[in-house]
Amino acid sequence: MTSAALEILGLGLGILGWVGVILACGLPMWQVSAFIDVNIVVAQTIWEGLWMNCVVQSTGQMQCKVYDSILALPAEVQAGRALTVIVALLGLVALMVTVVGAQCTNCIRPGKVKSRIVIAGGAIYILCGVLVLIPLCWFANIVISDFYDPTVPSSKKREMGAALYIGWAATALLLFGGCLICCCSCSQRDETSFPVKYSAPRRPTSNGEYDKKNYV
Repeated sequence: MTSAALEILGLGLGILGWVGVILACGLPMWQVSAFIDVNIVVAQTIWEGLWMNCVVQSTGQMQCKVYDSILALPAEVQAGRALTVIVALLGLVALMVTVVGAQCTNCIRPGKVKSRIVIAGGAIYILCGVLVLIPLCWFANIVISDFYDPTVPSSKKREMGAALYIGWAATALLLFGGCLICCCSCSQRDETSFPVKYSAPRRPTSNGEYDKKNYV
């Protein structure tokens, strides 16, 4: 019963992480304007994401523009698009696989096959966490490198946006949820395995006949 509850908890964490990845993918705040030096007081803030960039005025008005060309985008943006979309699709696959093999469902008869299906779902969640971590760390490395690069103008310097932090939180949920699902499934499979039974060897008695207690 405990393993089933932990399995449901892992599934819930995986779903939250999956939703967080989708949210981070759609948000335009992967990079934001850095207010340093001459840019301490500005009338607008620039947001840059995977799909669009936005300009937020000091009055609260916001204008967003979708990128015109895909091939003209930087390599990190193209990779971020591809990996986040793949993770969104894999998260849906992991959800269906885990639900099919979960202990709380009756889609498959309990046994080794069901446990392996759940382990596969947890492994897909872990894979999602690893894949989405690549563009997040890539973007963060570029932002930090440009920020401390003296050759980059102050107006071009950026800071890490909220989408990166949401993505990192989603990665942690995916990894933790996937590991929890796999661990609970492995322990549940060990518990349901049949113990090995040993029978006492049958030895003849002094009169050449087998003892009747060996047949009990």
